[in-house]
Amino acid sequence: MYEKEKIDALQAKVTAYEEKTEASLAKRPERYKVFETGSGEPVNRLYTPVDVAGLDYETDLGLPGQFPYTRGVQPTMYRGQLWTMRMYAGFATAEESNKRYKFLVEQGSSGLSVAFDLPTQIGYDSDHALSEGEVGKVGVAIDSLADMEILFDGIPLDKVSTSMTINAPAAVLLAMYIAVGEKQGVSADKLRGTIQNDILKEYIARGTYIFPTDPSMRLITDIFAYCSKEVPQWNTISISGYHIREAGSTAAQEVGFTLADGIAYVEAAIKAGLDVDSFAPRLSFFFNAHNDLLEEVAKFRAARRLWARIMKERFGAKDPKSMSLKFHTQTGGSTLTAQQPDNNIVRVAIQTLAAVLGGTQSLHTNSRDEALALPTEASVQIALRTQQIVGYESGVTNTVDPLAGSYYIEAQTTAIEEQAMAYIRKIDELGGAPRAIDLGYIQQEIMDASYKYQKEIESSQRIVVGLNKYQVEEAAPQGLLRVDLSVGENQKARLAELRSKRDNAVVEATLAALKNACEGTENVMSFVLEAVRAYATLGEICGVMREVFGEYQQSVKL
Repeated sequence: MYEKEKIDALQAKVTAYEEKTEASLAKRPERYKVFETGSGEPVNRLYTPVDVAGLDYETDLGLPGQFPYTRGVQPTMYRGQLWTMRMYAGFATAEESNKRYKFLVEQGSSGLSVAFDLPTQIGYDSDHALSEGEVGKVGVAIDSLADMEILFDGIPLDKVSTSMTINAPAAVLLAMYIAVGEKQGVSADKLRGTIQNDILKEYIARGTYIFPTDPSMRLITDIFAYCSKEVPQWNTISISGYHIREAGSTAAQEVGFTLADGIAYVEAAIKAGLDVDSFAPRLSFFFNAHNDLLEEVAKFRAARRLWARIMKERFGAKDPKSMSLKFHTQTGGSTLTAQQPDNNIVRVAIQTLAAVLGGTQSLHTNSRDEALALPTEASVQIALRTQQIVGYESGVTNTVDPLAGSYYIEAQTTAIEEQAMAYIRKIDELGGAPRAIDLGYIQQEIMDASYKYQKEIESSQRIVVGLNKYQVEEAAPQGLLRVDLSVGENQKARLAELRSKRDNAVVEATLAALKNACEGTENVMSFVLEAVRAYATLGEICGVMREVFGEYQQSVKL
């Protein structure tokens, strides 16, 4: 974009500026000896065209809605419509969560996002011994289609899009959603939403896995194939960097490891016989938004550009939708503090702005009290209002990619892309993401970054307001949301009643058919759906899969 002679002349001026500035520091020192991003990367005092001299506008930025999608996946972005304000919610029973969803819709939420409790996430019914004390605690308990019917009672599935944070049992929960749609008279081809369905990041960072890697990848590709024909508007996976970042990764690691997982899913689907353009348009991603506003904006732009190039150059995708990285963002849960929780409102506002300036397609904003407990209704309302104020009052949605052309943003975008690509090359050398996970490489990289970050906080090299600086005496928090243990007992009673009233012969037949499918090579989705329709429980269905596939045992070699 710049003439070499002008860049050389500018470089001389920048060098003179730096020398003069350095000489003045004895009288007026800077606040730190070294300035760094939130990820610990050095930040220059000044950025100029010298730092982006190698940038080619057409090949590196392009226009919004066009390859390489650096400037956004839609031509007009938020001038057309705002991102989906998709608030993540779910706790206790299906009835309680249904009330929260209706409240959110009334308050202006434009999409639903379901949080499931831990037993549901790892494929156990509420009356399983391992579920004791965990039912309804970190999300809603869903044991069968009967619970799912209550969860979406009065919520027309042809009018809303729903995201479900579910991974190992994703096929089962998707089947339940399809069955609820059928009961509402909404055919599967009209359903819109996303299942997270990203098992690789569970092995890396989160831990709610069930099955070994090979059968897990088979279940994912079965969902790809089934939905491409039967549920064409459904996003069949949300490849998640969010939890990788929550575990302590840097911004570049979040991009690199997430896209490496994405590569593994694409390769698995192609190996299973699917054409890349038959499923890739329905791939979606899920990223974190942390406090370093400008680094985060650059991260999102870098991820878009890198994925477009991977899909075009590595996999030969032809459909532009296969190359356009669409993503949901959640503000950084790990950045919230239990100390002075009102400060979290400000943090979430900064992170919201980062996601919007970075071009997100949907967004969940965390609540002020989430470092202490599940959020209250009042806290959730503030979190949603944060999105609405940014969307309607800030002015940043009036033009597409408003920070493009900033020397710092463009330099950071390129730097993060290059660092992420270096991680992808290393993972390729190790044999791909599943192999890199088995070797412990990805986990070790995240642990090292997390340890460094924590040490910086403990030494006050990194300031967290209210935590290691500007502390105050605080009273114990009041009015926190707590889930009573009676929720678990009620779910057990509901399960007992379900099993006494359903046609158990039909249930057994559908489970036997599912077992045969798992033992063979047929796509399992239609068999899971038949079992769900018969009111087989989540635990029963996952139990069949456990019997055939076995369970994953973490064995990290560091």
